[in-house]
Amino acid sequence: MSLRNKILFTDKISNIRVIKAITQVADSENLKVFAVGGFVRDLILGREKNDLDVLVIGSGVDFAQSVAEKLGITNVNYFKNFGTAHFDYDNMNIEFVGARKESYDRNTRKPIVEDGTFEDDITRRDFTINTLAISLNKSDFGKLIDNCSGFTDIENKLIKTPLDPFKTFDDDPLRIMRAFRFASQLHFNVDESIMIAAKEMRSRLSIVSQERITDEFLKILSSPKPSIGLQLLFDSGVLENVFPEISIMAGVDQRKDYHHKDVFLHTLQVVDNICSETNNVWLRFAALVHDIAKPPTKKFVEGIGWTFHGHEDLGARMMKKIFHRMKLPLHQLEYIQKLVRLHLRPIALAKEEVTDSAIRRFVVDAGEDLEELIILCRADITSKNPIKVEKYLGNYERVMQKVRDVKERDQLRAFQSPVRGEEIMQICNLKPSKKVGEIKTAIEEAILDGKIGNNYDEAYKYLMIIKDQFLEN
Repeated sequence: MSLRNKILFTDKISNIRVIKAITQVADSENLKVFAVGGFVRDLILGREKNDLDVLVIGSGVDFAQSVAEKLGITNVNYFKNFGTAHFDYDNMNIEFVGARKESYDRNTRKPIVEDGTFEDDITRRDFTINTLAISLNKSDFGKLIDNCSGFTDIENKLIKTPLDPFKTFDDDPLRIMRAFRFASQLHFNVDESIMIAAKEMRSRLSIVSQERITDEFLKILSSPKPSIGLQLLFDSGVLENVFPEISIMAGVDQRKDYHHKDVFLHTLQVVDNICSETNNVWLRFAALVHDIAKPPTKKFVEGIGWTFHGHEDLGARMMKKIFHRMKLPLHQLEYIQKLVRLHLRPIALAKEEVTDSAIRRFVVDAGEDLEELIILCRADITSKNPIKVEKYLGNYERVMQKVRDVKERDQLRAFQSPVRGEEIMQICNLKPSKKVGEIKTAIEEAILDGKIGNNYDEAYKYLMIIKDQFLEN
C-alpha cells in the first residue's frame, strides 16, 4: 500500500484549533484556503509541525485579520507590500499569503510580486516536496492537491524543482543552498538535474547576502547528518564558493610508501560523530574547522612521512578572518579558536609521565569548555580498527581522570591569582600598570608549576618574596 493511502489528512489536522478557525472564516467569506509547503511535507513525513503556511485565493492580509479577530489575537504582523501576515498561536507560527506569481531582478534576487492563481503560486515554489497543498475548506477538507508530483518525490526521498532548475536557481540562487540543506535535514537524495544546475550556476550566489548563505550553511551543520549536505556542496563545487578553506582539504597525496588520509572525508566523519553527542551548532562548527590548517601546513619529511606541524595554532589564527568574511557571530570566535588550538593537547597528555603542571595548564587553558573539548577529541577518532578506537578512548579517559584528580586537589575550577591586582598595587605602591599584571602572572605561573598551592596564604608569601625583583626593574 502506498504512503498516500495510509494518510488520513482530515484526522491529522481537524483538531488543530487555528485550522478550525481558518475553515470557519474561509467558508463564511467564501474563499478557497489551503495549508501548503513545509507543513504538508512534514505532515506526510511525520515530523514535528510548528509552522503553518496558509495560502488564500484572495487577500492574505485581510484573511489573516479576520482569523485573528475570531481567535482574539491582537499581535499580528502585516507585510502589505508582499501580501503576507503572521501571528503566533498555540505554539505555532502561522503565516498567511495571497496566491501570487513572482518574477525576479537578476541582480538582487528580490521578487516582483503580482496577484496570481493557485497554480501560479504552487509552481513558483522551490522544490516539489514543498508544492503540496491541503484544502482547509469544509466541502473538501483534508483533500491533498499535488500538481507537481511532490508526494511521489517524498516517497522516493528525492529533492527536485517544479520548474527547470536553471530557471529556479537563476530566480533565486539561494535555493542551491536550500536544496542541499533539505537533503541533509531529511536524508533525501538530490536529483541529478539540480547538481548540474548548481555546478554551472554557483557563481550566482554572489548576489545573495552573506548572512543568508551563512544561515543556510549553519542549518546544514544543525541537521541530523551534516555530511550529506557538506558532500553535496563539495560535489557541486559550491563549497569552493561558500567555504573554500574546507573545500581544499579534499584529496590525498602519495610519496613513496607514505600517504595521508583525505582530510575532508575525515572531517565529514568527525562532524557526523560529534552530532550524535551534541546539538550545539558551534561545537559542530569546531569539529568542521579543527583541521582547517592542515593543507597550508602539510609537509613531507623523509623517513617520517606527511606532517602537519602547527596546524592547530594556524587554524585558530585563521578563524578571525573566516568569522568576519562569513558574518558569523563574533561572540563565538574565542570559543572556536580555543577548541581548534587545544584539540591536540589532550592526546599529548595521555602519557604516563605527564606532570601535574601540564595538567594544571591544560585545565586553565580549556576553562569551562573542557568537557566540550573532550567531546571534540573523542569525535576526532575515525579509525575503523576497534582496537585502536578503544585505545584512543582509553587515553582520553586517562587524561580526564588526571584532570579530575588535579582539580580536586588544587581547586582550579575558577583559577586566578588568590592575591588580586588591587592588593598587589597597595602592597607594592603601584598604580594600574603592566607591572601589576606581570606580578599577578608570576604568582599564577608559580601555582601552575606546583611551586606554591592555590591558596591565599602561599600566594601572599610568594608575592612578598618576588615583589622586589619586579620593583627594581
